[in-house]
Amino acid sequence: MNKIVLLPPEVAQKIAAGEVIERPFSAVKELVENSLDAGASEIKVELLSGGKKLIRVTDNGHGMTREDALLSFERHSTSKISKVNDLSRIATLGFRGEALPSISSVARIVLKTSDGKEEKGTLVEREGEEVIRVEDIAFPKGTTVEVQDLFFNLPARKKFLRSERAEISWTVRYMTYVSLSSPELRFSLFHGKRQVFDYPPAKTLKERIFQVYGKSLLDHLMEVDHEEEERRVYGYASIPLSGRRDRTRQLFFVNNRLVKDRTLQAALNQAYRGFLEKDQCAEAFLFLSCPYSDVDVNVHPAKAEIRFMDSRPFFQLILHSIEKAMLKEQGIKEVYPVQEGERSGLKIKEEKRERYFPSAERKQEHWKGLFPPPEKEEGIYPRVLGQHRDTYIVASSEDGIFIIDQHNAHERVLFEKYQDIDRKKKWPQKLTLFPILFEFSPSQELSLEENQSLLEDAGFRVEALSGRSFSLKEFPDLFKEAEAKDIFFSLLEEVKGDKIENKKEKVLATLACKTAIKAGQPLSFEKMNYLVEELFKTSNSSLCPHGRPVMVKIDRKEIERGLKRG
Repeated sequence: MNKIVLLPPEVAQKIAAGEVIERPFSAVKELVENSLDAGASEIKVELLSGGKKLIRVTDNGHGMTREDALLSFERHSTSKISKVNDLSRIATLGFRGEALPSISSVARIVLKTSDGKEEKGTLVEREGEEVIRVEDIAFPKGTTVEVQDLFFNLPARKKFLRSERAEISWTVRYMTYVSLSSPELRFSLFHGKRQVFDYPPAKTLKERIFQVYGKSLLDHLMEVDHEEEERRVYGYASIPLSGRRDRTRQLFFVNNRLVKDRTLQAALNQAYRGFLEKDQCAEAFLFLSCPYSDVDVNVHPAKAEIRFMDSRPFFQLILHSIEKAMLKEQGIKEVYPVQEGERSGLKIKEEKRERYFPSAERKQEHWKGLFPPPEKEEGIYPRVLGQHRDTYIVASSEDGIFIIDQHNAHERVLFEKYQDIDRKKKWPQKLTLFPILFEFSPSQELSLEENQSLLEDAGFRVEALSGRSFSLKEFPDLFKEAEAKDIFFSLLEEVKGDKIENKKEKVLATLACKTAIKAGQPLSFEKMNYLVEELFKTSNSSLCPHGRPVMVKIDRKEIERGLKRG
């Protein structure tokens, strides 16, 4: 018997479908991209049970004839390309001819469509590989695709789907991003009878960002617009010192296709190096336009990744566009070229840097009273020798020398203190002098619904106003009122879509991080001694709550060996 056999077509089809359709959001993505390529001006997505029971995508695009509707379920059928050379200049979002065949092989699907030229439309119903019915129907110009019982014939795949709320969060995130790529179109999303959002056509990208994220985000963004040769980047990015703890709002669109690309992300991070605090990431909504031959979009089954023919011009394009926008935002004209070996591009003169980097004196007030007076206890702790670069505490013991990261050390101390407070349910709370108002994006609103009791247990009380407006009425008495909003938003992102058992620890770790001293903060010997003593009383003095090392120890034997005393 041969060891190598050809897989039956139905098995091969399901394997291929698994590369394209991983979860409900994948089906939504494929269908919405088809709607965009069909020239739709309105796209409506409806879900039941996060998309596990039903996905319905309706558009008013150019629709299909009966012949095309039947052919669209055949593998590799497409209207986007016809010959090999077309692969080097793909201008559409869907082009592989795998969307409908892949979805129909793992779900029950009903397609309704009309091109508007004939008196009747067409209905095609399929279950897996089997055609159930094909008939004429009355239907306006456009297409509706209903996907029912996703993975009904693949129980092994179905059991790996997450909770209803987690699955819908994927779709909300994608629909939010795709609405940014085409602000001139109308996008709506419903979950059951609930309208998650309905974005009417916007005249500009700025207006669409306002629709999605509200004015508070726009106030922290600067306009980006830069062109080099045949390549252009435009959009919006963070004004220094604004940033956030995650990269969920670092969005790149290449020829209007939302993509993940390390080159573009690395260029953005380098452009903001030195302009943001540690663990802060820039927000960016950047659109790159370039010749289609510059980029290969045919490298990933789900079309999520791309490959540049030469990534260097695009790296420089992002870098220079951010630097140019920063200078324009601050009205800074006094610049000089960076010397060889420094960060590429232009550098702001030293007398202007205070606008980007607050001095230690300006920050000093923030940390006053953060450390309580030390209480002397029995025990032997490393002796503090001093502070290196206002970031590392240098201490010595009989065994050697410790280099301690003051931020990570204070995180560990506060984390265990907050664990004790949480166990006793005695969070100190503070009322806001005036209600802190803000607007949520759809995904943030879902995160709040899922985690409101957890956040209330940690001392945050939020009340809903009209629309997506909310008011923060109370917050933990651990930080200033001016910081409460940013910390609350950070917590929303931290706990979004995570497992329940991890969320409480993440909340406490984030609070510890936000209230711990930062790198670059000068400390008195009294405060350094207190921090070192408290650190060595904790259950794990070697790691911060996020798993980063707290200290490096240089063993005494290593010192003696290096100085030829061993």
